[in-house]
Parts: sequence; structure tokens; C-alpha cells
Amino acid sequence: MLREITLGQYYPAKSVLHSLDPRVKLFSTLVFIITLFAANNVVLFAVVLLTLFGIIKMSHVPFSFMIKGLRSIIVLLIIAGLFNLFLTPGKTLASFWIFTISDVGLKNAVLMTSRMVLLIIGTSIMTLTTTPNQLTDGLEKSLGFLKKVGAPVHEISMMMSIALRFIPILIEETDKIMKAQMARGADFETGGLIKKAKNMVPLLVPLFVSAFRRANDLSFAMEARCYNGGEGRTKMRPLKYSSLDQRAYICVFTYIIVFFVAKGLL
Repeated sequence: MLREITLGQYYPAKSVLHSLDPRVKLFSTLVFIITLFAANNVVLFAVVLLTLFGIIKMSHVPFSFMIKGLRSIIVLLIIAGLFNLFLTPGKTLASFWIFTISDVGLKNAVLMTSRMVLLIIGTSIMTLTTTPNQLTDGLEKSLGFLKKVGAPVHEISMMMSIALRFIPILIEETDKIMKAQMARGADFETGGLIKKAKNMVPLLVPLFVSAFRRANDLSFAMEARCYNGGEGRTKMRPLKYSSLDQRAYICVFTYIIVFFVAKGLL
């Protein structure tokens, strides 16, 4: 299950999305998140959904690989849906025992679950089509205006990129530790949710030790390469917008206009 988490992973392929400037993908992801949470009816969700499917098609990332990350959070999705379904007041549609399903609760459950699913898929596309180095450069360029107020933009971008890259590494490390402990008789599969959570506690110490060791190795590697921050650093491949990026921006702004027209604000 841990290996099914796709956030932070990079999927190498030759596609339009892989060729885009990371700044375009960062901006597009931000627009997608804003419009996703602004969508509150079927028409707006259809606009977001059709756009997302088109982007997935252009990414050349298999849809089966894209959605496998949802399996690891299926329990969270179910819990969020049930909380919205049973705990939201409104016009009663059905009731049994101490539970009541309202019209507002049903709507919120569908909306919240759909948003979480689309949010995970949409944000995963950015990391699946962007290398860690590209992501760091894109973040640094996008946040460049903060340098005027003295913010360490390069260091912030580097930390965010490393943190994102460490997600699949720590997942892989957790999987190795689990298999090693299962070979010694540990049981992580049987029992209820509480028992499974208790069984995961012995994983924390070796996982933290491994994480600190990897962070220490990374710091030594950066020092060995004379890394001392972003001041005065140059880029081997500086970011430059191409005609493809310009067309991508046109598509993004067209999507924004279509969305707000459908919302009735334009």
C-alpha cells in the first residue's frame, strides 16, 4: 500500500507536459486548485473534470498509475464522506438508528470526496512530470519577487523540493522496515484499525533514525559540492519560456475564462 503513494514521484516520459517550463506547471496547478474549490455545481465540476482528463491524456502517464495513489487514502476518503453525510444538518432524506442523512449532507459528502480525489490526481501530475531540480528552479523563479523583502527564496525552494522528494524515499524505507519486521514475526495486516495503528509504533524509531541518516548524508554530499546557498549561484540550464509555454499560458487563461463564465461571474 505504501508503494502506491505517487506524490513526490517522477514518471519519465516524452510528452507536452514534461516539456513545459516548471513555472507554467506551478501556475497551472495553483489555478486548478483554486477553481476546484470554487466549483460548487455539476457544470463547474464538469469543466474541471474534462480539463483534468485532457491534461492526464497529454501527460502520457498511465491512468492506472495516476489513480493508484488513491488506494492508500481510501479509508480517509470514506471517513471524510461519512462525516459530511451524517453530521451535516439539512432536510432529512433518510434516517436509521442515530444516523440521519440530509440533502445538504449528501451534497457535501459527494463534493468533498470528489474534491479530495481530483486534488490528489491534479497535484500529482505536477510532480510526475517535473524533476526535483526543475521544481526547485521553478519555485525559485516564481517566488523571486520575495527577494526584495530579504526572503531566502533559493533556500525555501530547495527545502520544499527536498521535502517533496523525500516522500517516496521515506515510503520506500518504511516498506523495507515493515518487511524486515514481518520476517521476524511482526503482524501489520490483521486486527482492527486501532490494533494496526499500535503495530505501526515500532516502525517510528528505525524510520526516524533512517530519515536523520539520509538527511546527514545529503548535507555531507552538498558540502562536498561546495554548496553554500543561492547567493551568486548560476544555472547549468537556466529557465527560458518557449513558444510552447506561451501557448500553455493561453490555454490556462482560456480555462479560467470558461470556468468563470460557467460560474456566471463573467
